Amino acid sequence: MLGKAAITIWCDVAAEIREEFDHWHAHEHMPERLSIPGFRRGSRWVSADGGSYFILYELESEAALTSAAYLERLNNPTPWSRKMMPHHRNMVRGLCRVEATSGSALGLALLTVRSWSATTLDLAALASRKGIVAAHLLRAIGEPPPQTAEQKLRGGDASPDVVALVTGYHEAAVQAAAIAGATVGLYRLAYILS
Repeated sequence: MLGKAAITIWCDVAAEIREEFDHWHAHEHMPERLSIPGFRRGSRWVSADGGSYFILYELESEAALTSAAYLERLNNPTPWSRKMMPHHRNMVRGLCRVEATSGSALGLALLTVRSWSATTLDLAALASRKGIVAAHLLRAIGEPPPQTAEQKLRGGDASPDVVALVTGYHEAAVQAAAIAGATVGLYRLAYILS
């Protein structure tokens, strides 16, 4: 992870808008987010069927999550963003601190884990498994800022409490790291910007 905070986003996008969504996200939205001070890297991941996305923004510190520059973007979306925001479905968005991390690489496959009761995870053991290169534990920050214009366009967002991210070069090994009783998603890297 690049930094001590992150924004985690899960959403579905209808098939008829995915091509434009991908173009907007790669050419306007993610570059806009990465221009905000404190944003270090953004990545977009896609499920095997192409209908579900996981988006991760890695931030220098928690201060970037509530900075005036970030809130300005959230409350003044571009015309193209205003068009695309209502197409986010089943949106879950977490403003998180990085609690623990192990490994130093980024793989082509990513497992996201949320909504599980146990919060203890041996990240070092997980990250050293064959086929896996890194594991991270994130926790939602206390009180999120008030609802923004972008959230209103999407109809509101759900929020995770604890998130684990496992990445690796072997999809089956990454998938095998799933935690029983949790909400999991397996994604492939589609785009990354630093």
